[in-house]
Amino acid sequence: MTVSRRAALALGGSAVLAPGLSLRSFAQPRLAYDIVPKQIAYGLWMIQGTTEYFTRQNGGAIVNCVLLETDDGMLVIDSGPSLRYGEALRLAINQMGDGKIAGVINTHHHPDHFLGNQAFEDAPIFALGETKALAIEHGDAFTDNMYNLLGDWMRGTESRPPDQELDGGTFEIGGRKLEALPLSGHTEADLAILDEVTGTVIAGDLAFLDRAPTTPSADLDLWRTSLEFIEEIEAAAIIPGHGPVDPTRKSLTQTRAYLDWLETALKTAASEGLDMIEIMDTAIPAEFAQMGAMPQEFHRSISHLFSDIENEALPRAN
Repeated sequence: MTVSRRAALALGGSAVLAPGLSLRSFAQPRLAYDIVPKQIAYGLWMIQGTTEYFTRQNGGAIVNCVLLETDDGMLVIDSGPSLRYGEALRLAINQMGDGKIAGVINTHHHPDHFLGNQAFEDAPIFALGETKALAIEHGDAFTDNMYNLLGDWMRGTESRPPDQELDGGTFEIGGRKLEALPLSGHTEADLAILDEVTGTVIAGDLAFLDRAPTTPSADLDLWRTSLEFIEEIEAAAIIPGHGPVDPTRKSLTQTRAYLDWLETALKTAASEGLDMIEIMDTAIPAEFAQMGAMPQEFHRSISHLFSDIENEALPRAN
């Protein structure tokens, strides 16, 4: 009998492993996240993730998390990739004040944005209704995959989907006035948040800056429409899901430019009869080649998007 890495880490000494393996085979040094909230506006802090792909070195801490000060405590927007990360985030909040948590908002259902929810089980966790459903549907599979990618960083992590639904429009948490912007394109349901106190848009993964966008759930046309919507807000700053805070809206234009190039490159490859392996050799323009997680994300996008693009390009029999 064999067990998954997730089960081995969860069960400790009671796990039954493959012949020749022991839990010591999986042992790693003590792991800790270095979480440093940086204040970027009144009552608003960001914890910036690395612009890399998931690795055992970075522990999956690639996402930007946001803290908003309210009368009822901190409002956390996106909770990170693991229970361990969520616990470290909560410790950082405790060190900033009384440690009270007004709630958590998940911008979408990808695992780096919501698998830290476990550390906030005493607080309401908000998301769009469709995000909640997607987290319930895919959460266990996402968690298993993160165990495979990150190993011991994930110890004890289980999927904890949101339990409260947000609709679009203005709402308040702890007296802080916010606007929920239900959008889509990066996933089937993407929530951007406008903080009306500072004019900051927390864009989730609709916006990337100096890090290649990810596309496992993408609809490129809807994504571009969402970017146009956010551009029209004329925010004081954009906090992208990955990359530095953006006071110039470069994250919106860069993300759109990358999506345009990606789609054109894949359509061109399909028209030339190339297969997925051949497309891997596509020259990436310098403006995108220097982004974090390249060329890995371009190669992943080929697997995510090319089959549908190729099917559209193939001649149809009458």
